[in-house]
Amino acid sequence: MSLWVDSFRPKTLDDLHYHHDLSARLKSLATSGDFPHLLFYGPSGAGKKTRISCTLRQLFGPGVEKLKIDQRVFISPSRRKLEINLVQSNYHIEITPSEAGSYDRVVIQDLLKEIAQTQQVDLSAKHRFKVVIINEADSLSRDAQAALRRTMEKYMSNMRIILCAHTTSRLIAPIKSRCLLVRVAAPTTEEMKIVMEHVAKRLKFDLPPEASLQIAENAAGNMRKALLVFEALKMQSPDLSGPLQIAKPDWETYCHKVADLIVQEQSPARVMEVRAKFYELLSHCIPPTIILKTVADRVVEKVDEALKADVIHWAAFYELRMRLGSKKIYHLEAWVVKVMCLYKHFIYNFDMSEFD
Repeated sequence: MSLWVDSFRPKTLDDLHYHHDLSARLKSLATSGDFPHLLFYGPSGAGKKTRISCTLRQLFGPGVEKLKIDQRVFISPSRRKLEINLVQSNYHIEITPSEAGSYDRVVIQDLLKEIAQTQQVDLSAKHRFKVVIINEADSLSRDAQAALRRTMEKYMSNMRIILCAHTTSRLIAPIKSRCLLVRVAAPTTEEMKIVMEHVAKRLKFDLPPEASLQIAENAAGNMRKALLVFEALKMQSPDLSGPLQIAKPDWETYCHKVADLIVQEQSPARVMEVRAKFYELLSHCIPPTIILKTVADRVVEKVDEALKADVIHWAAFYELRMRLGSKKIYHLEAWVVKVMCLYKHFIYNFDMSEFD
């Protein structure tokens, strides 16, 4: 039995419950004879991938839903084997090259060139090109983006590329200039309530307005999170009555404990303890940028007003370093040491000022 977030995912552009103007524009693009490269960007849980899959269905019909998962092996210049998972149909292929780390350029060059040099095999297809969806496009290295730019120029006749990203700030200008930018904004609280009421109606039960409001406010614009929390609460309390206790994810609670450790004590032993907890989070596939952001937000809540700006400044600094480097733990640990130094220096100066 699948989760509600998957069971009730819209299949067509007409089924979407918010951003109707955007749906109309995508429908118009899909039915036109000149479909461009697209760049979908927006916050997590706003519905980027749902809109991409609906656009593909509008382009090619229900055949795009017949998916298979494949694993491809790429060989890096240093003869290292890279295993990348692909999701594909007869009409499109979905990849996440950033899984290859610093070797994402190899994936971009080899795979896209192979796809672009082949013709569409389905003679009944409405369009003669194949679509390549690239997830986490803003995490691609500069070399991979440069390779992608050349491919977009050279093989436009056989292939269209749809990029999915959180932000456009980390993409090079030539890629942005070759794509039609599609911003998918986070849904409002009212729009999220409409979606949850639709799900409740499909499942034939009544959703109290106060419950939908509380879930929507807790999700803060993340539709995926709202539906997951909604389903979890429904399993716990079938009538959804009374004040709801929305639990935080375990990884978020764990990040808050890490932040508390940083503020409570500043020592080499504490740094090693925090490092072990970072390894624990990374081993459970929590993205390092999310770890850094969550811990930094919690530290900002705990420290004095004079330190807040510095904590965020160095979090941004080490996040950039983390994206450029390959070993994430080094940059997480460097940020912890920097924050500990700032905090200890602040406490020392504060204590000394009491004697003046």
